[in-house]
Amino acid sequence: MRRYTVPLSRQRRFPRARRSVPAARGFALETLTDWGYRDRHDDVLICVSELATNALLHGVPPGRQFSLTLVGDGPLLRIEVRDSGSGLPEVAEAAADACRGRGLSIVTAVADGFGVTVHEPGKTVWTVLEMDPRVGVPATETAHTIRLDAGALQDSSGR
Repeated sequence: MRRYTVPLSRQRRFPRARRSVPAARGFALETLTDWGYRDRHDDVLICVSELATNALLHGVPPGRQFSLTLVGDGPLLRIEVRDSGSGLPEVAEAAADACRGRGLSIVTAVADGFGVTVHEPGKTVWTVLEMDPRVGVPATETAHTIRLDAGALQDSSGR
């Protein structure tokens, strides 16, 4: 019998509104706490803030929402923000006196990985942070271990 480890995942949708950025941070902090991650909270929250803000400013059409998904897989935490906008984010260097334009530069500076996955419609902008493996997801909640016996598997049609 094989043992498989399934990563934890939580997702929440947020409206196109300013209050969504602090709400997204609160959701992320609650998730980190529930999953037992006790390091890099500031890095996670800055990534969530910047990605959510970018989604609101550039990716969420009026009347639509964005989603924030957190995936915990042992020492790795993936943050995903999905919107339905068509534009792609660019990591650009802002002018020294600019009031805007530093968000993705900050994200790429604190995250251990960054990328964009294009969908139809929209995109998912994601980051990965390496968390302290000694304080990762608690054994009681994690890695929902599933034991599968290949002979016992059937789909709902009885095959």
